[in-house]
Amino acid sequence: MAKKQAFVYLGSLGLALSLASLPAWSADDWAEEGDWGSDWEEPEEPLLPFRVGGFIEAAGGAHIYSNPVVENRMDKEYNLGEARLRLEIDGDWKEIGYSLKADGLADAVDEELRGELREALISTSTGPVDWRAGRQVLTWGTGDLLFINDLFPKDWQSFLIGRDEDYLKGPSDAIRGTWYAGEVTVDAVWSPLFQEDNYPDGDRLSYYNPMAGGQTAQPISDQASEPDDFPEDGEAALRLATRQAGIEYAAYGYWGFWPEPNDSSKVAGGGKLEHPELYVYGASLRTSLGSGLFNAEAGYYDSRDYDSQQANMTPNSEARFLMGYDWELVTNLNVGLQYYLEWTQDHDDLTTDMAGEEYRQLLTTRLTYRQWRGDLVWSLFAFVSPSDEDYYLRPSATYRVSDALTLSAGGNIFGGENNYSFFGQFEKDSNLYARARYRF
Repeated sequence: MAKKQAFVYLGSLGLALSLASLPAWSADDWAEEGDWGSDWEEPEEPLLPFRVGGFIEAAGGAHIYSNPVVENRMDKEYNLGEARLRLEIDGDWKEIGYSLKADGLADAVDEELRGELREALISTSTGPVDWRAGRQVLTWGTGDLLFINDLFPKDWQSFLIGRDEDYLKGPSDAIRGTWYAGEVTVDAVWSPLFQEDNYPDGDRLSYYNPMAGGQTAQPISDQASEPDDFPEDGEAALRLATRQAGIEYAAYGYWGFWPEPNDSSKVAGGGKLEHPELYVYGASLRTSLGSGLFNAEAGYYDSRDYDSQQANMTPNSEARFLMGYDWELVTNLNVGLQYYLEWTQDHDDLTTDMAGEEYRQLLTTRLTYRQWRGDLVWSLFAFVSPSDEDYYLRPSATYRVSDALTLSAGGNIFGGENNYSFFGQFEKDSNLYARARYRF
């Protein structure tokens, strides 16, 4: 009955949003002229002192395989079913810019109507420094769906169930200053409170729980605590960037916490999983090479709370590295390749097989083929780990029916030799999805 009601909500909301999106007369249409010699009419003043836009989107997706762990908890065989209304407002007042992006959702999986604030910020400049304060989506680094020095929040659950790729990046409540100092650009970000990743939490995706010894849909959030003391539990990030002789260089720093709760040292005593302290230092470069673009990035993850006496329970320090190359192989076919490495620093302290290899390796390939003047796009992004013996495939197709309407379909396919490996744990969560988006 709840399932039926949820779809009634979806249908009702979709009808209402469709009616709301009917085109209106433009405030600055040209007036009709009798001949070429007539004078132009002055455009009318805008009806509103700011710009308004957005989109309406319907999305649905379901598991390919039976996944009793999730189905028994949620009583559903699908993990995506929603109607979404995005409202975007931006403008400026005197020398202050402002921007708002908010989503309203009718969600059939959670059986609720809810709102999500994606962006709410003001921006201004003082001399050579640009400022942005408020809720905003932040990103930097050179990887394609691989992140080393980008420790800003990620919404992995949205990414793995078929929402638009834009939703992989979660919003941060932060202040960002960008200083243009000659040939060097300095970016500094401060978040007053730590913001964790939105990781698979049992409601739509199962995961491997080492304490339970198998797949589970028990919410991690029920077993984890998040740093929430102000201002001690804030985050800071820094980037220095320059371009010399056609090569883009950047250096990075991060001072905060691991984005997922991975310290279980206090669980046995009745405590919860924790986000231990983490410092990251790194660098990157990007340059044209041959007919394509080459990039490389490295970072050292200094796990401040690592305890060699509890090596299986506290996160180890790591060195991470990636390099990639992107080029057009033939007309309309673009190819991107990446090699990624995680080197666990004190791997010999670990005594469990689930710790994985000392050197975790990952290869990725992105194939993008465009047809019909770019209106139809076929894509395949593949992650393959020879060390973990697992994989993750993201096939998709996107068709732009018009400037306003876009249709998308694809899948998230997981597999691996072990049910505890990074991608192997999601094998039963493999899914297909479809989306339709109308922008206004």
